[in-house]
Amino acid sequence: MKNSQRNSILCPNCRKLISRDESRCPHCGILAPGTAWKQWSTIFFKNPENLIRFIVWSNIGMYLISLVYSGRSVGFNFNPFGLLSPDNNSLMLLGATGTIIINNSQQWWTLLSANYLHGSVLHILFNMMALMQLAPVTIHEYGAKRTFVIYTIGGVLGFFISYIAGVRLTIGASAAVCALIGALLYYGKSRSGTYGQAIYRQVFGWALGIFIFGYLVPGINNWGHGGGMLAGAVLGFLLGYQDKKKENILHKMLASVCIFFTIAILFFSIIRAGLFLFTSMG
Repeated sequence: MKNSQRNSILCPNCRKLISRDESRCPHCGILAPGTAWKQWSTIFFKNPENLIRFIVWSNIGMYLISLVYSGRSVGFNFNPFGLLSPDNNSLMLLGATGTIIINNSQQWWTLLSANYLHGSVLHILFNMMALMQLAPVTIHEYGAKRTFVIYTIGGVLGFFISYIAGVRLTIGASAAVCALIGALLYYGKSRSGTYGQAIYRQVFGWALGIFIFGYLVPGINNWGHGGGMLAGAVLGFLLGYQDKKKENILHKMLASVCIFFTIAILFFSIIRAGLFLFTSMG
């Protein structure tokens, strides 16, 4: 009886009790339900708050590492927008993106890593506050898996559009956050009705505020913001939302791929930058 219980798992797709050794779930037909990565992704997305924590702490962690790597070059000026600013060298080593990086060294992976880097304490504070406001709504309407896909791919596409537009150097979570805005704008328009219109009006206020802020404050990547919103709306249309289509194994696979590449690229960028700084000091 104990061996039987140890060999039983919940199917990562339909959540019914099955044997770990099943090659295919007898209930929903998913292949290899006992595979480690499928079980791991189930645990990760079981509580939607885990997703928000993962994104927030990944951003905070990368920001603190960028300060450590900057050493004495950290900005301590009285300009609030430049307070506790990592130096450009550390940010570029850790995966800032733009034409300077991609054209010179073909580092396309920076389109993802740049979403987890920030230029000051206010920069990361504003982006994480926006994320914590928008992510719960997006998770409620799209589910945790689709939300992470929209956040990750939307951020990458937002920075790709800004690269095409010729932005030389850029960082920040705002392109990915704007992808959530784009997905919610699509949801509000598509769903319609009183609730859909309320979501659309609320999120449109966010979008308008971001663009006004972007044109008033120099150095803001408006192409990344606009590209992120556009990408988010397209992804929202392609992936669907809960009222039209429940999350399925394809969404889980896409989200798992996004998690894998995010962790792998951030880990690679930390090691790569650390080794470069260590050897240059020697």
